Amino acid sequence: MIKPTNLRIVFVHLTSRIKQSAIAMLSVTFGVCMYICMNSFMAGVNDTQTELAFSTLAHVRIYNDGNNGNTNFVADVDDSDTWIHVRNPKSIQYTEGIKHSSKIIDELQNYPEVVAMTPQLNINVFYRNGAMSINGSLSGVDVVNENRLFNTSNYMVEGSWEALEYRTDGIIIGKGLAEKLGVKMGDPISLSTADGIIKNYKVVGIIEFTIASIDDRKGFIRITSARQLLSKNQGYVSDIQVNIDNLSNAREIAEKLQTRIPLKVEAWQESSGQLEVGSKLRDIIAISVSLAILIVAGFGIYNIMNMTVNEKMREIAILKAMGFEGMDIVQIFLVQSIFVGILGGFVGMLTGFGISATIDNIPFQLATLDTYPIAYNLSDYGMSFFFGFITTFIAGYLPAKKASNVDPIEIIRA
Repeated sequence: MIKPTNLRIVFVHLTSRIKQSAIAMLSVTFGVCMYICMNSFMAGVNDTQTELAFSTLAHVRIYNDGNNGNTNFVADVDDSDTWIHVRNPKSIQYTEGIKHSSKIIDELQNYPEVVAMTPQLNINVFYRNGAMSINGSLSGVDVVNENRLFNTSNYMVEGSWEALEYRTDGIIIGKGLAEKLGVKMGDPISLSTADGIIKNYKVVGIIEFTIASIDDRKGFIRITSARQLLSKNQGYVSDIQVNIDNLSNAREIAEKLQTRIPLKVEAWQESSGQLEVGSKLRDIIAISVSLAILIVAGFGIYNIMNMTVNEKMREIAILKAMGFEGMDIVQIFLVQSIFVGILGGFVGMLTGFGISATIDNIPFQLATLDTYPIAYNLSDYGMSFFFGFITTFIAGYLPAKKASNVDPIEIIRA
C-alpha cells in the first residue's frame, strides 16, 4: 500500500522538474511508438506477401502423382526355379489426373477445417496469335469456387472474372502474356495442346498477379471447356485445391486427409517451404529491431532516473534522517517511474497508431496495393505497452534501490 505522504512527495518531484519528467516520458513514448510502427509495417508486409503468394497457391493440394506402388511385376515373382528374361522393358502410364473428383470433394466436406475448395484442370498449351507462338499453361477452373479460394477477381486489370461463367469460348490471360502476344480485350487467340488439338478463344479479361512466371504464360478458361478440349469426362480434374481455416496447420490437415484419400495430399510447406522460412525470418527481424528500440529507450529512462536520484540525494538523506525507511525511498522513486511509464506508454500507443494510420494512407501502387501495407494487431499494442512498462519499472527500481541504501550522515556531512 502506497503511503499518502509518499504520493505527495512523488507529485512534488514530478511537478518541480516538469522538463525532466517530460523527457523521461518521451523516452517511453518513442520506444512504444517505434515498436508499434515497426511491427505494424512488418506485419502488413508479411500479410501482403502471404496474400500475393497464396493468390495462386492453395493451402493443400490434392493430385495424382502416378505413384501406385511397384509396377515391375517381374520383381514380385518369388520362385527360384523360374527363369524370367524381359528385353527392352517399357513404362506404362496406368492413371492420369483424377477421374472421379466428386468423391474426393464429398469427402473433403466432412472436415470442418476445410473452408473452401476448387477443382482445376491444368494443361500445357501453346498460345498463338498470327505468327507468334508462346509455350504456357492453361487452367480450367470452377469460376465461383476459384474466386472464393484465391480472390482472383481482385487481380483483374481489364474485364471481369465473372465473364468466364457466361462465355464458353472466353479466356482470361496474364498481362505479360497479352503483351507478348499483342492481344487486347475482345481479340481472338488460338490454343494448341500437346495432342495437336487446336481451338480458338476470345480474350474476355486480363489479369496480373505481379508474378512473372504466371503473368507471362498462364490463362484461364471454364473447367467444362477444358474437359471438352481434352475430351475428358465430367468428373475429370488434374488438381483439387483446398484452403483451411489456419494455413499454419496445413501439414497436420494434409496428414489427416492422406489417411482417407488415395491420392497425393501435399501441404503448401512441402511445395513452397521458402515462403514459411521467409515469413519467420521477417518476424524475427521485426521483433529484434523492436526490442532493441525498447531496450535503448529503457537505458535512456534509467539514465534520467539515475540523474534524478543523484540530484535529490541530499533530500533522500534528510527523509531518512526524519524516519523514512529504505522501502519508502524505493516506493517514492518507483511510483514516479511507473507513472512516467504508464503515461508514456499511452501516449506512445496513440502516437504509434497515428503514424501507422498516416503511412497506411500514403499512395503506393503495386499489384493490388494502393497504399503501404499496415496491419493493426491489438497484440502489438498490448506487447509494446507491457515492454514499455517493464523497462520503466526496472529503470526506476535500480536507482531507487541504490538510493534506499545511502547513509544519511555521510550525505549531510558532504
